[in-house]
Amino acid sequence: MERVNLWRSPEHALNYLTRADTLPHRQEGEGVILDLIPKDGKRILDLGTGNGRLVSLLRVDRPQTEFIGVDFSPTMLETATQRFAEYGNVEIIAHNLDEPLPELGKFAAVVSSFAIHHLSDRRKRELYGEVFEILEAGGIFCNLEHVSSPTPALHEYFRRCVGLEEEPDDPSNQLLDVQTQLDWLREIGFGDVDCYWKWLEFALLVGRKPN
Repeated sequence: MERVNLWRSPEHALNYLTRADTLPHRQEGEGVILDLIPKDGKRILDLGTGNGRLVSLLRVDRPQTEFIGVDFSPTMLETATQRFAEYGNVEIIAHNLDEPLPELGKFAAVVSSFAIHHLSDRRKRELYGEVFEILEAGGIFCNLEHVSSPTPALHEYFRRCVGLEEEPDDPSNQLLDVQTQLDWLREIGFGDVDCYWKWLEFALLVGRKPN
């Protein structure tokens, strides 16, 4: 069956942006990321940066850090580019995560927020491997992700909690359980792997590249 990804559609992207700041408990997960990411890291990569929300939060305490955000949605790219137009330490790059990451150099941290679940499971695992390769020794990977529920009833409960009970599931979503993804990170070579925060289908998956 042909995959569906609606994120090139301006309507789909704008609809998400209207409610992105009101997602329940999102700030809790982001707060854990802010605690985990070193403040003295020289370079940070944001995969699926969207409108640059996570980069903007990280910049507050890391004004000297170089940030690169990648996305493939024209609407998101335009929004993020405008958001950081006055900042010389933020670069926004057009790239589809379905494809291997371009040559971007090494990073102290790689982050992502509600983006990787749009990829096929095979590509998710490949991307995790690519992240491992571009991290510096001791670098950290933080993936604030939309994951699958263990039962249909819990999925419907999540949908009610986020106000989506009257809307169909997004066909772009390819949700996967937490444990499978944690197992992948360990197999790839990440250390200190765990789910550092979770609320229903929102989970923060973290791993560090050994020194």
